[in-house]
This record gives sequence, structure tokens and C-alpha cells, in this order.
Amino acid sequence: MRALITGITGQDGAYLAQHLLSLGYEVYGLKRRVSTNNLARIEHLGDQITLIDGDLLDMSSLVRAIKTSRPDEVYNLAAQSFVRTSFDQPELTGEITGMGVTRLLESVRLNAPETRYYQASTSEMFGGHPPPQSDATPFYPRSPYGVAKLYAHWMTVNYREAYNMFACCGILFNHESPFRGSEFVTQKIAQGVAAIKLGFSDHIELGNLEAKRDWGHADDFVKAMHLMLQQPKPDDFVIATGEAHTVKEFCQLAFERVGLNWENHVTTNEKHLRPSEVSYLLGDCSKAKKLLGWQPRVTFDELVGEMVDYAVAHPEQWKRLEHERK
Repeated sequence: MRALITGITGQDGAYLAQHLLSLGYEVYGLKRRVSTNNLARIEHLGDQITLIDGDLLDMSSLVRAIKTSRPDEVYNLAAQSFVRTSFDQPELTGEITGMGVTRLLESVRLNAPETRYYQASTSEMFGGHPPPQSDATPFYPRSPYGVAKLYAHWMTVNYREAYNMFACCGILFNHESPFRGSEFVTQKIAQGVAAIKLGFSDHIELGNLEAKRDWGHADDFVKAMHLMLQQPKPDDFVIATGEAHTVKEFCQLAFERVGLNWENHVTTNEKHLRPSEVSYLLGDCSKAKKLLGWQPRVTFDELVGEMVDYAVAHPEQWKRLEHERK
């Protein structure tokens, strides 16, 4: 089996590539050209994967990637995925996260119509609807990111129905790991705790501490992606843990992991708030459990502990990323 993963240099791409390799797949990854090294998450995979230069903004590169990899499965994980940034860059978010999916679907349809396609949808599409959110919950996105993802979601459904493509959407709730980007709140907390513990800093500045999210582990969630493409017919699935926690709870556990009181080190600033907030996301993944046989494995406590332990043990990584971001 041959798989093409867009966004392979990100958190999910790295875990998915590793999982597919363990199953005997030949793995190709679409990689954007950048002036700095962005391969840190997949360096350990070495020459087990084949990287192809390409971009969701450029259809010719997508066609080339499809023809080069000749994939049995395509996993589209690429996006402008930071919600707060989508308010500052709504047009770019729409072009990459929304229209980029149309370009990729069309590339698959014209060049590899039998290929099975996975689209990374998101719980942010539910936005303002009260929890729990399931496969039957109406969508109500509250950010340009959520709106762009909703466009991509419905475009995938349209290609499935119009062209009889095997195309699935995984509506994934928040999923984290030590590979999470530094701008996301969970990693900001984990790395902030490490910086305080190691004496590099004395506080973390956050936004809404009362926001509640359904947090799982990325390694668990990418396995659900693969399971979706092994089914006899294409469908869409919510992937979640069914358990929600506040940002404050995440802080408490993270600081307790290193023997500190979070209240002595956390401040809030309105600049970190979104123009429109999503206060409570909680997923109902009973359909995935029944039809895919999927279950989350890593608990919330274990997830927080793993992220903090990794950040404390690898300060050179997050300090380098912080320097590059500045």
C-alpha cells in the first residue's frame, strides 16, 4: 500500500507516517518549501519516507505529487490550523484550509480516482452548538478557520456524492502530544511549565482559562484516520474522548507535574482572546466506537504528564522554536 500525506511535517502527519510505516505502507509526504528546517517531527523516520515538494496553493504541484506517489490512500492534514491566526489572516486561511482542499480533491479525481481520500475536519465546525457534539449536530463555526474547514468538509462530501469517490471526513476534537505546535495553548502551557521549572522564566500569560475542550492524544486519533479508509464504504466520523476539561485544569495538572502551584505563575491577558469564543467542545464518538472499533487509549492526566515531561527533558527544542518564531 502507498499513502500520500499532506502536512506530514506537522504533529498529526508525523504520528500518521509512523503508524502507516508500522503497517508496511510506502509513505510519501507533501512538504512546503521553507527557508528554515521544519522536519524536526519526522527526522527520526529518516529515509523511510519520501518527501515531495508541494503546496495546497499550487494545483500543479499537487498533480505532480499524485502522479509521483501513485497513492492508494491520500490523507489531507495540511492547513493553516491556528484558530487565533485565522482572525488576523482570514483570506490566507480560506485559500489554504478551504480552497486548498478543492485543488487536492480535483487532483485526485482527475489523476487517481480510485484513491481513498481522508479529509481532516475539525470540532471547530460545531462552534457555538451546545455539547455534546456528535455526527448529527448542526455546524455553527465561530472563526475563519472553522468556516474554511466547513467549506472543505462539504466539498469532500460533494466529491464523494458527485463523483463516487471514496472520501471520508474525520471530525476530530482537540488532540495533543509533545509534537504539538508551540502556539497552541496546551503546548504553551507545557513548555511554559518547563521554562519555569528550569529557571528560564517565572510566568505564563494565557487567555480564557474557563474554555473547555475534549483533549485526546494525536497518536490515538491518527489510528482512527486509517481505520476510516479501511471500511467497505466511505463515511464521516466524530473522533473524541467524550471527556472535557478547562484550560485551568490543564494548568493545574501541568504545574503539579513539576511540584509547583499554577496560581503563582499564570496571568491572563485579553490580547489572547478570540473575537468570538467557543466556550465548550465535547465530542460524542459513539458512531466511531461502533463502526470502526476505535477507542481512545491515553487519558487526560497521562497526556498532560507526557507533554510536560517531554518539554522538561528537551528544552533545546522549544527554545529553538521560540527563537525562530520571534
